[in-house]
Amino acid sequence: MKIALIHDYLTQKGGAERVFELLCKYYPQADIFTSLYDRSNSIDLSDRLVQTTVLQNIPGAAKYFRMMAPFYFPVFRSIDLTDYDLIISSSSSFAKAVRKREEAKHVCFCHNVTRFLWDTQTYLREYTGYQHFYPLLEKVFQTMRQMDVRYAQEPDFYIANSSVVADRIAKIYHKPATVINYPIDSQMFDFADQKDDFYLTSCRLISYKRIDVIVEAFNWLGLPLIVTGDGPEQARLRSQAMDNIQLVGHVSDAERKHLMSKTRAVVVAALEDYGLVPVEANASGTPVIAYGAGGVLDTQIPGQTSVLFKRQTPEAVHSAILAANKIPWDYQAIRNHAISHFSEPVFFDKVEQVMAQILG
Repeated sequence: MKIALIHDYLTQKGGAERVFELLCKYYPQADIFTSLYDRSNSIDLSDRLVQTTVLQNIPGAAKYFRMMAPFYFPVFRSIDLTDYDLIISSSSSFAKAVRKREEAKHVCFCHNVTRFLWDTQTYLREYTGYQHFYPLLEKVFQTMRQMDVRYAQEPDFYIANSSVVADRIAKIYHKPATVINYPIDSQMFDFADQKDDFYLTSCRLISYKRIDVIVEAFNWLGLPLIVTGDGPEQARLRSQAMDNIQLVGHVSDAERKHLMSKTRAVVVAALEDYGLVPVEANASGTPVIAYGAGGVLDTQIPGQTSVLFKRQTPEAVHSAILAANKIPWDYQAIRNHAISHFSEPVFFDKVEQVMAQILG
């Protein structure tokens, strides 16, 4: 059986790209396709050949890949996949649009519906310079939304990373989706049952992550908080934070692993489609204090692995921190839950069951 693996673009290294990296390792004989590839800034594909599109020949396209949005659907439609029996797309936007021959099967690992088309105002809030062009962009996006729904009919089967994403696929694309929560590499995280006296937030410093809410809560509490990650919100957050809060910027994988295992809790205030950070924290034996919506509802057990708060406000975070301090956490049980539900073997066992169903 000849297999093709396809991802939207390989120009960064986020959660979707890490999942695609796992798929590439699991299917070592598969051919890899994407629209744009920046080897230095994306996942490690070793010496695998990555086949790209005409966009790769445009100077600066990999750096300004978001500017290429109107061209992605046509270039993915132009990829010739007639020789392949199984097409596996990894997509939060465009790769699901690829064509296949009639008897072939197309399975889409859908990380989300196309966010900038269906949640435009939230998306553009992170790129304030685009607001001036919004009336023109909205006309373009109206056309692209129609294309997005049409091309979303191409996959034979959808796999969603969370229940909330499966609901969006059903609502917008009118397609059913099976939920398989994405895994973490448990060997990448250390376990510690002795915690140090600090809290941790680890993410890109962008507006929808709501780090400002966490910082304000810890300003009131006076408890030590370490914030790792870079982003456009960094300067504003530094000016907001009091002396008990450290914004340390980017840290190495080794340092992040150490912090994850030794912190009293990892704090998350964003509404995440899935969210790997809470699962990574649990794999380190660390409880999570998180906004109780989105992907965490699939991955967390309140009172056992987490405390969930209902509003994205400093008051809600403040109350959740105090509640978490009263819980006698079983750190080994927290790690066991993560390993038994969200490890790579568990993930691929579920994937194989789905593939057997699809391929007969």
